[in-house]
Amino acid sequence: MQLGIDDLAFATADRYLDLADLAPVHGVDVAKYTVGLGQDRMSVCAPDEDVVTLAAAAALPLVEDLDDAGRAAIRTVLLATESGIDQSKSAGVYVHRLLDLSPSARVVELKQACYAGTSALQMALALVARNPEQKVLVICSDVARYDVGSSGEPTQGCGAVAMLVTADPRLVAIEPVSGLHTTDVMDFWRPNYRSTAVVDGRLSLRAYTDSLAGAWQDYQAQGGAALADIDAFVYHQPFTKMAVKAHAHLARVAGGPRDAEAQAAQIADTLRYNREIGNSYTASMYVGLASLLDHATEDLAGSRIGFFSYGSGSVGEFFTGVVQPGFRQHLRAEAHRRLLDDRERISHAEYLRIVAPVNPVDGGDHVLEPTTRGSFRLAAISGHQRVYERAAAADAGSAVA
Repeated sequence: MQLGIDDLAFATADRYLDLADLAPVHGVDVAKYTVGLGQDRMSVCAPDEDVVTLAAAAALPLVEDLDDAGRAAIRTVLLATESGIDQSKSAGVYVHRLLDLSPSARVVELKQACYAGTSALQMALALVARNPEQKVLVICSDVARYDVGSSGEPTQGCGAVAMLVTADPRLVAIEPVSGLHTTDVMDFWRPNYRSTAVVDGRLSLRAYTDSLAGAWQDYQAQGGAALADIDAFVYHQPFTKMAVKAHAHLARVAGGPRDAEAQAAQIADTLRYNREIGNSYTASMYVGLASLLDHATEDLAGSRIGFFSYGSGSVGEFFTGVVQPGFRQHLRAEAHRRLLDDRERISHAEYLRIVAPVNPVDGGDHVLEPTTRGSFRLAAISGHQRVYERAAAADAGSAVA
């Protein structure tokens, strides 16, 4: 019996800032972003969008495609995020209600920086192995925010990926061997009293590559596949150039091809969506997977994909999966492309207006003006409670993904 990803979709905000409009504000050439970081645009959440609305939007098409029995088989919802909105209640509980899922389910939120989505996937695989009749809905959802004017600002973004984890998956069967690496390092963190992250950029880059090397070495020690037996690689992408650097580092560590063109061919298709979305933390590696499956010109069926998931602080994992025959029939490439193409380009001034508001803390009644064209929205914060609803645009027939 194989276990893995049966269905996959992503969502992002319906507005974006082109980095060509940010570069002059920072006083740099745009090539510093488009070439140096490998980023072109960053999605920008409206005031009535957050990790809950993005998560629900990503999962909606998966749930809508299931019949009643298929929905009832979702006995677990695992939501991974490092930008959650409650210290106690799982953001997934809001999503569970918005998707009208069965109350006969467990819902849990997981946190370990950008790695948490992979933790959720591995836990989901274990649950399905215990009972192959059940399905697990895994959602990775984040809003990446840094201080305005900081070096991290051009790597901002937001997005969510939803994956249905089942037995006999239609997209990617996850192989059982994993390489793991954990070490206590302060490369990136966000204390409770801050709304934006604290980053040690140089240390973070080194911690990422050290974790990759450690996870790869453990993967080999556990009996994993040789580098030559892996056809494509998907990396966590805080910015897409990081994946390029990581793959070159793995080639040095593992004795892979040193030719830059050969290395690029193994990751190029995984970078396309993230160049347009920006960093989505827990979701970014799985956005990369969607990009690979949606853009590959060759038939990937039977190909082995290597995954490296990294979360600052830090935890890394290297694992593999095999693309399944007939996977193209179950992709959502057109919806993903439409989602990105339909976004609205905003000016830098508008971007500053959008990101300026902070969540109220006074417990009063704060109604949010309808802004997003997405399927779900944050309608109000009242009495310290967040109120979510199906967006009017969605009820009128506007699709998110």
